[in-house]
Amino acid sequence: MGGRQQTRERFGRLADRLAAFAAGHARVPKGFVSQQEPRSVGVYGRGKQLLTGNILFAGHLVQAPDRVLWDVPAPDPAFLAEAHGFAWLDDLVAFGTPAARVRAREWTHDWIARHGSGSGPGWTPDLTGRRIVRWVHHATTLLSGCDRATTDAFYRSLARQSAYLSRRWKAAAPGLPQIEALTGLVYAGLSLMGLERLVAPSATGLASACRASIDLDGGILSRNPEELLEILTLLTWAASAMTEAARPVPAEISAAIRRVTPALRTLRHADGGLARFHGGERGAEGRLDQALAASGIRPGPAPSIAMGYCRLTGRRTTVIVDAAPPPGGSAARGAHASTTGFELTSGRRPLIVNCGPGAGFGAAWANAARATLSHSALCIDGSSSSRFGPDGMTLEHRAAITTSRMTLGSEGADLYLAHDGWLASHGLTVSRSLTLAQDGRRLSGVDTLTAMTVEAQRRFQDLMTATAMSGAGFSIRFHLHPDVHATLDMSDTAVSMALRSGEIWIFRFSGRASLSLEPTAYLEPGRVHPRPAAQIVLRSEARGFETRIGWTLAKAKDTPLAIRDLERTDPDDPD
Repeated sequence: MGGRQQTRERFGRLADRLAAFAAGHARVPKGFVSQQEPRSVGVYGRGKQLLTGNILFAGHLVQAPDRVLWDVPAPDPAFLAEAHGFAWLDDLVAFGTPAARVRAREWTHDWIARHGSGSGPGWTPDLTGRRIVRWVHHATTLLSGCDRATTDAFYRSLARQSAYLSRRWKAAAPGLPQIEALTGLVYAGLSLMGLERLVAPSATGLASACRASIDLDGGILSRNPEELLEILTLLTWAASAMTEAARPVPAEISAAIRRVTPALRTLRHADGGLARFHGGERGAEGRLDQALAASGIRPGPAPSIAMGYCRLTGRRTTVIVDAAPPPGGSAARGAHASTTGFELTSGRRPLIVNCGPGAGFGAAWANAARATLSHSALCIDGSSSSRFGPDGMTLEHRAAITTSRMTLGSEGADLYLAHDGWLASHGLTVSRSLTLAQDGRRLSGVDTLTAMTVEAQRRFQDLMTATAMSGAGFSIRFHLHPDVHATLDMSDTAVSMALRSGEIWIFRFSGRASLSLEPTAYLEPGRVHPRPAAQIVLRSEARGFETRIGWTLAKAKDTPLAIRDLERTDPDDPD
């Protein structure tokens, strides 16, 4: 990180602190105008873990059964941010026992005693907005049985946080952080007596943030599907709160909801989870469907393309492909080199996946997860199609899509993509053709490396000379979900994959390549360690101006057309 960026962040922290202290003179509300419904829904298992003292934030598990949250040493800033954002309140309330409600009250009121005057790391616009939303949602739980002094301290803290946000929301980064801050401010103005003056400017600011952050097709710069889901969730919460308070919802907010909703339907797999690209996870169980329902937008056919992703569907099979360059600029901090990578889900069972976001598992996993090798895509010589700078944040080269073509026919959906990720280094353009049968039982693919122009062929010939005619080694990887049981069949020329639903899928290939099953990792937030998994790997070398490998993923002939799949596999164990 450069010195200029560090200076900006230092001044930002100072400005946050000064604004928090200045907000101490804010008028204290006497109570709630109306109590918002607790729209944020937590996870029962995580609430149970918190109550037993197993605190799992940002990939770090801290066992502190007899300690207040604010006495627990934080392993890193991400752990602190998750603690001070108070989303864990959702989980304790979801667990719902009297002891869980007591824990929620104790930790909240202890935060007020320690940090309510403006101290500590939780005073940033986005965390403050997130915190206000949770306090308003769960105010009944947080104030139940409290004496007058504790109740007054709660309202004073909400007043200070609201006044702070009114001064500092513009300092939040564009996109999700600013929308979080403004949603918190909208909530405060609508819910608390005497703060009604905050509603109009915060709603106007939220409308402005929608215009600036969400493009005409409902996408965002980061291309992170989970971040887009968070934005839709916040916008529907704010719009619902305004409607219930008989306040007009700005047209820009309603329009943003209308744009984002169909985009998210494109990014939704058949099992209700999101595609895992560019730092995004699948989303909590049912969260996506809840947000789509809350949007009030009637479901229709999902667009085939949204936010740079293409979606192929056949019955209950979905294939979602990264069909655009990774994000650039400041959004590149979360970018992955995943161009032409894909995921396949059959019914309620993911089959082909990407490794996922690694930020919660330490710096080494965070970097590894962004590489092309961690995606179900072709990779040349182990180097990523888009290259990261020395700081690990910026992208020095972004693979550009040179050809994109999608056809929907009577036999199924066809997608053809080509990109220039290794054109400068190897003279090769990589293309991927995918065809999903209409019944969803077969996905056919062809991956091709081509030296297309005279200049590219000269560059490739130089590479052949430099490597003593051994050419460019490449691999095509298909990462399997951890619940998939895979075995090599037919003298190591095919792979049989059994899903927990009972479906059997078969992988076969054509062309000059070697096939192997190798270990990989599935990076699933909410766990302490990556989950072990397997990956199908095809290895070969490009020695001519065109090299082509074909492959198929198909359901076995004896797999029924429909399977009754009722088993739940969501463990409470964070390991």
